[in-house]
Amino acid sequence: MSKISKKDVEHVAKLAKLKITDSEINKFSKQLSEIISYVKELDKADTSNTDPTSQTIGLENVSRQDNKNLENVLSQDEALSGTETDHNGYFVVDAVFQPTNE
Repeated sequence: MSKISKKDVEHVAKLAKLKITDSEINKFSKQLSEIISYVKELDKADTSNTDPTSQTIGLENVSRQDNKNLENVLSQDEALSGTETDHNGYFVVDAVFQPTNE
């Protein structure tokens, strides 16, 4: 069985900005290890007579017309009404990336 360490779970939780307890770390470590082991069962499938493919139905460049439903459109003021901070008509959010000093 592939083992997902507690450190791996903590790292992913930190990246996702999730606060998890020690018991949740143990639980998720076990669950994720079981999931990965289950998915690895696919490695046992014989695909030697199977051609590689990225899709199976032969359609190319399928798209639809982009139609606006004006009944479901917010004005800029309505969209910004729920935020505490905006600047020049844009949402202001905390920085995700920090500059590096290289």
